[in-house]
Amino acid sequence: GGLDCSISFVSHVLGKVCVHGRQKEILSVLVPRLTALTQSDCIWQRICWRLVECVPERWLEAVLLGFVQRAPGADVLSRLLGNLVVKNKKAQFVMTQKVLLLQYGHTTEVLQNLLGYLSLDSMRRALLIKVLQDLLETWGSSSAVKHSPPEQQHYISRAILICLSLLKEPEIESCRQELLTSMMEGVKCHLDSNLPQIRRQGMVVAESISSRINTDGPVLKFQYEEDDETRELKSLLVQTPPSSAVPSPLDNEKEEAGLPSVPETDKRSPAAAAMKPGEESDAELDSDDDLIPYDMSEDKELTTKAPLYIRDCMEVLTGSGSEDVDRWEAAVKVLESLIRKNPAATKEVSVELAKILLHLEEKTCLEGFVELRQRAQVAVLTTDPVPVAKFLTSQFYSLNYSLRQRMDILDVLVLAAQELSCPKSHRKTKHSSAQTSCIQVLPGSDSSKDWRTVVDERIKSKTRRFATGRSQVEPVSGPNEFNAVAGHFFFPLLQQFDRPLTTFDLLGEDHLVLGRLVHTLAALMYLAVNTVAVTAMGKALLEFVWVLRFHTDSYVRQGLLSCISSMLLSVPAERLLEDMTEELLETQSWLGDVVEKDPDGDCRRLALHNLLLMENLKKKLSTVPS
Repeated sequence: GGLDCSISFVSHVLGKVCVHGRQKEILSVLVPRLTALTQSDCIWQRICWRLVECVPERWLEAVLLGFVQRAPGADVLSRLLGNLVVKNKKAQFVMTQKVLLLQYGHTTEVLQNLLGYLSLDSMRRALLIKVLQDLLETWGSSSAVKHSPPEQQHYISRAILICLSLLKEPEIESCRQELLTSMMEGVKCHLDSNLPQIRRQGMVVAESISSRINTDGPVLKFQYEEDDETRELKSLLVQTPPSSAVPSPLDNEKEEAGLPSVPETDKRSPAAAAMKPGEESDAELDSDDDLIPYDMSEDKELTTKAPLYIRDCMEVLTGSGSEDVDRWEAAVKVLESLIRKNPAATKEVSVELAKILLHLEEKTCLEGFVELRQRAQVAVLTTDPVPVAKFLTSQFYSLNYSLRQRMDILDVLVLAAQELSCPKSHRKTKHSSAQTSCIQVLPGSDSSKDWRTVVDERIKSKTRRFATGRSQVEPVSGPNEFNAVAGHFFFPLLQQFDRPLTTFDLLGEDHLVLGRLVHTLAALMYLAVNTVAVTAMGKALLEFVWVLRFHTDSYVRQGLLSCISSMLLSVPAERLLEDMTEELLETQSWLGDVVEKDPDGDCRRLALHNLLLMENLKKKLSTVPS
């Protein structure tokens, strides 16, 4: 009615309702109404600004979060809040620090609303640049990458890409050097991480920054497998700015006149259109359609005879000449079957053969080379476990090996231990199925079914039985071959982990290999169940875990918690409580701290799983009569 009025009481009511958890109920009604009223009325805009400005500071955060979450777009949020973020220090802290750097549960739409709001006014754009610098500082911090959960790092990556999409070229030019420095520091921290998700995020963000600061020159390009997360991150960089989605007057006139819009590719000059037929005729003259192809239907591929003996394979694989590539490929393909067929001959040269396979490099583009080499290494190790295991575990801590070779040693040890711990009947069926899988009969032919099987099935279907015995044959049992050799696989890996070499430092920068080593020890401990050495292995593993329990890398901590699980599952409960009582109590206290304080979700879940295992062991022992 043209009269002055105060709305501070309404602001207090709004703040108190929001801070008591009723944001959704009040703002789902208030925000759409204010959006409609402020669309064309500047008086209602000022009333709305005043409404938010008068909210007491202790309730302002809840109100602002509600507006950012409920606003249908950045332009609407700009109309509702005005320049509040510039006038009010509390609002500035919430919008530019707390929501972006201290929280990470908001959706992409909330981030787009918030950062778009900062970009829609010249007074607020300075805050947008400052926000980008703060985000990049956190993204490039090695401590933040190590100690913050992956979800928060993904959240910060999304915010950085949205900021980059909203900045204009002059603004990027003004902070180009800072962006370049932050990019180089951040990509190094992310590539050092053991988690593939973190490495991919670092690559995507670095590529995006590079494409914005080097519009004309070369840009960074990484090789990685795209997934939904990387596609989502890339889509944020090419989004349309919130204020640019305005149709041009020319397009409106064309739509009103009913004229079709002409694509850019069809806007060619008449001269270019006139040149097209001539070009096509020249192409027809230069075509090779008149040449008659050779008849190659009767040609046969030349096959190289594969070596028949293990020593012949060793000579082929160690040969320096590259002229007989086909024979080299044949030797790689046939080596595993020769090792399994001739165990006596393999034992004579087992260590030498293991050394050849460990250093074997791919000479040609042989499909499945890595798998073939690994299977041959596993076959050698299972055929002659003790000497080959001693050789491999000693080479793990030796000089002049690459990280890839050291991780290959760990993989081979686990696969061989898994095979040795299974009964021989399971192994034979597995290898026979793997070898005969390439020989198949056509499913439609009559010869694909054995006649006796067909007759037995018909008799069985027409026979009425009143009582049957056991329908399934019990699996054949056998001795656990891993029992006698478990110590040779396990204990040498624990001996020198704290002794750095010139090119290998497990407790330093080579934490990726340390993570693989810890997971390997957990697997070996699990496979050693019911073996003689399992109690000694469990005690040694618990001491190893206790030394590294505060490691900064989440992948290593996950492996340590897996070691605890394997120990609790493999070592008999009586031995645990009699021989390791004090260690278990200390471990239980540490697991409780991990559940409460560890930033990594997988670590918290594994620690909780271990605590449940401990409780189950206690209950189990308490129910057993003494």
